[in-house]
Amino acid sequence: MAGRLVDDDPEAAYQHALAARGRAARVGIVREACGLAAYHAGLWSVALSELRAARRLSGQEAYLAILADSERGLGRPERALDLAKSEEARRLPQAEAIEMRIVESGARRDLGQPGAAALALQVPELKDERWRPWSARLFYAYADALVDAGREEEAADWFARAAAADRDAETDAAERYAELEGLEIIDTELADAESDAGTDETEDVQGDTEGE
Repeated sequence: MAGRLVDDDPEAAYQHALAARGRAARVGIVREACGLAAYHAGLWSVALSELRAARRLSGQEAYLAILADSERGLGRPERALDLAKSEEARRLPQAEAIEMRIVESGARRDLGQPGAAALALQVPELKDERWRPWSARLFYAYADALVDAGREEEAADWFARAAAADRDAETDAAERYAELEGLEIIDTELADAESDAGTDETEDVQGDTEGE
């Protein structure tokens, strides 16, 4: 249930995970679920505690980027950077390494270092011509960092790339691109609905007139 609810109702997901924790606190995957649900609910301290416990119980070096981002949530970007530069971070698989780079960039922005934030994301994967599961998030984060650095023309290009790679519409990249370019995004479904409503009203008026 925690897994099913975590995207739509993270607080309810956390309550389910917490109930499981009360029954099996020594099981690594239970503590992991509790930590992830807490993270999505914005309970940064709980997320840190639970995920650290999960790592101790399982012996796996997982969720390092989430631990670092939780440190950011607690207003401790320096600690996030320490994790990003740790020996553990150097051993992360590619997908998790990209997530860590995104967190590192965010920590640099927290510290008022926009140039360093953009630089942190200048990785080879940024120029990968084949879209990967992390491409939209990476492009978006880079575009966001470029905006902070005052490089809005470049940022618009990367927001456009993020929007193209974001097939599930998980980001607002298209809206950010339109904002920078001074464009207006029209909701075609809403426009069609309003048009249909207008047509129905016209037909009703015509019908009333004919009846008279």
